[in-house]
Amino acid sequence: MNKKTISSEISHFPVMLSEVIEASLPLKGGTFVDCTFGGGGYSEALLSFPNTKVIALDRDNNVVSTAKELEKKFKNRFQFYQSRFSQIDKILKNDIDTIIFDLGLSSIQLNNLKRGFSFKSKDKLDMRMGLSDFSLKDAINNLSQEQLKLIIKILGEENEASIISKNIIKARSEKKITRVDELVKIIEKSKRKNLSKKINPSTKTFQALRIFVNKEISELVTGIINATKLLKPGGKIIIVSFHSIEDKIIKYFFKNYSKNKSKPSRYFPEEKNENLALFEKYTNKVVKPSIDEVNTNKPSRSAKLRYATRSENKFVYPSSLVQKFKKYLEIEAINV
Repeated sequence: MNKKTISSEISHFPVMLSEVIEASLPLKGGTFVDCTFGGGGYSEALLSFPNTKVIALDRDNNVVSTAKELEKKFKNRFQFYQSRFSQIDKILKNDIDTIIFDLGLSSIQLNNLKRGFSFKSKDKLDMRMGLSDFSLKDAINNLSQEQLKLIIKILGEENEASIISKNIIKARSEKKITRVDELVKIIEKSKRKNLSKKINPSTKTFQALRIFVNKEISELVTGIINATKLLKPGGKIIIVSFHSIEDKIIKYFFKNYSKNKSKPSRYFPEEKNENLALFEKYTNKVVKPSIDEVNTNKPSRSAKLRYATRSENKFVYPSSLVQKFKKYLEIEAINV
């Protein structure tokens, strides 16, 4: 099952669709939440099973028309909310069977060069996924060198963050940086040449800046906590991630709040309350896309799927998750 989106505008493949559906068990029916609607691939696949109800969220205004198509096609079985998924507990009630997150940048966003996500763009610096407080243009032209360095180094895991941030400040002192291609040139001049590397030299910096503009780490941490509140006992939370920071957060949450949790870090006090086991025994199984899928949809190559099953325990706020990833949350809280 490698189905294109229902959107007629731009082709989009939902990543690991077969694997997500297999983990979701929609044959049994139930209520499913698609937290990252995008092109509607997961939602439509779940709705193809007769006894399912799907509630979808997305912060991106550009997907609303696609969502309306599904609402017409599946009356009384599909609802859409334009919202950040961190707000899921403000929108929905308890007793959800499965909640799905696909954390990747969709090809619908990437291929629209006007939105400034792609290295190929010559349009304005933007990168807003929707419902964002500021654009990339604001961040690039207003943040200090030290702030830019911190964002690029920590959120992008970019070793050459210092020289990149220095050259951004130098360039904007001459004139405001307003277009994507201007930023790409600055990054390329800053990077040491390494012809053996296949990835674009701007990849890590773009990742960092996109995460910062959209507060993706804060969204993820708050979103998975609030989603866990809503799951019924035996319900599943399924997450497809695309970079190491996301995967670290998901892995930590599932492992350390399951019935077979590992020993806590010596840097944090041990939480002895048995009710902190929010999930059943977690196997730490990582599902990756098939070779066929990677060949068909190259961006899927870095995807990792993890899922956990909600225990019968009452929800208790997972404070050590927030503490563990505090440095990322503090970076995203920098004022622009």
